[in-house]
Amino acid sequence: MARRARARDASNAPRIGFVSLGCPKALVDSERILTQLRAEGYASSKTYAGADLVIVNTCGFIDAAVTESLDAIGEALEGNGRVIVTGCLGAKNGVVRAVHPSVLAVTGPHDLDGVMRAVHQALPRPHDPFSDLVPPQGIRLTPRHFAYLKISEGCNHRCTFCIIPSMRGDLVSRPVGEVMQEAENLVASGVKELLVISQDTSAYGVDVKYRTGFWRGRPLKTRMTELVRALDELGGKRAAGDAQDAASGVWVRLHYVYPYPHVDEVVELMAEGRVLPYLDVPFQHASPRILKLMKRPASAEDNLARVRSWRAACPEIAIRSTFIVGFPGETEAEFETLLEFLGEAQLDRVGCFAYSPVEGAKANALPGAVPEQLKQERRARFMRLQAAISARRLAAKVGTTLRVLVDEVEKKSAVARSPADAPEIDGVVRVRNAKGLRPGEFAQVVVEAADEHDLYARVAA
Repeated sequence: MARRARARDASNAPRIGFVSLGCPKALVDSERILTQLRAEGYASSKTYAGADLVIVNTCGFIDAAVTESLDAIGEALEGNGRVIVTGCLGAKNGVVRAVHPSVLAVTGPHDLDGVMRAVHQALPRPHDPFSDLVPPQGIRLTPRHFAYLKISEGCNHRCTFCIIPSMRGDLVSRPVGEVMQEAENLVASGVKELLVISQDTSAYGVDVKYRTGFWRGRPLKTRMTELVRALDELGGKRAAGDAQDAASGVWVRLHYVYPYPHVDEVVELMAEGRVLPYLDVPFQHASPRILKLMKRPASAEDNLARVRSWRAACPEIAIRSTFIVGFPGETEAEFETLLEFLGEAQLDRVGCFAYSPVEGAKANALPGAVPEQLKQERRARFMRLQAAISARRLAAKVGTTLRVLVDEVEKKSAVARSPADAPEIDGVVRVRNAKGLRPGEFAQVVVEAADEHDLYARVAA
């Protein structure tokens, strides 16, 4: 009878639809909002028509993202009529209401309290402590076997092409004990891969002067290297020194890592098999003058030397990066310098964007705007070169045996990822003869073929 009563209560609970746009950091914000909503007794709706109101978590970084966010808000208003807007676009004063004046409320990024206040005002809180069934890991939007672990908010850099600090503020590191408790809860729930994210992962703890926190009753410094060592303990036993088998129970993948000197310490941990041999480092360009105009840390020469030292310390390391072409004032010679860097660095995974004049970015005031057609031509040349580099690096893996994490299984084939593949942004390993494989499990595969993006493999005997 008690169970039936709780079921009736749940069916009568106010229902909220949710649209999550943008980067993994925004996704984590969405997960926290959904967790709090569930904790307070709200139910979720998969349709606009079935919701009492809709929350749209927006992105506002580049013009295309702004357009996508405004379109999503408009769609939610048309399908439901009662919409709360949060996220980065909400931090751009007046933009949302100028286009959609009828939204119920607008808040900025990582503003859980603001969102909940708006929800409470529009839809009274139905909290019932006897029917709350929120798991310790919270409500997540990712598949069961991987999760994003956000360790900080904001950024202390003032890159001239970026407006994120104006929306998310300066660096604020989460307490290391809190981060580790969340990681433990995620692993206990069945997560096999933790993707560590922030605006600047290398700077974790700088704002609190690497303050000592506590985890499992022992002191732990708020610093990237010490955090990685602690996360390694969640993975159980592994083959010492086997970087490819890093954290055999749990993979730990590092994103948004700036090339500070102490990153070398983490690469040593990769070589020891304590963390996936994978670095996501946003270099952005290779011309010293352009990097200076961008106000980016480090020079092209330092970056190239560091890439070489990382590969010497950990030959298995996969390095991904992002670059911007067509930055204001970029000459043909400086673009050629970028191509030369790409050829020398031989990066594994690369993304490239044509410069977008985001409203509020200081770079927009720089002289020498590059024509749109030329920006697109340079981007195409850049990606052609990188495609050839990627194809060669992947072809070198043919004949090798890899440990992969299975994402999807359909009939006799599976889609998996190797240590070199982050979800959604990198390639995949397409496995044939995959009978017996299940999503969220590790498997050993033999690589049979490769193209410029993906590997093709069979299950190892």
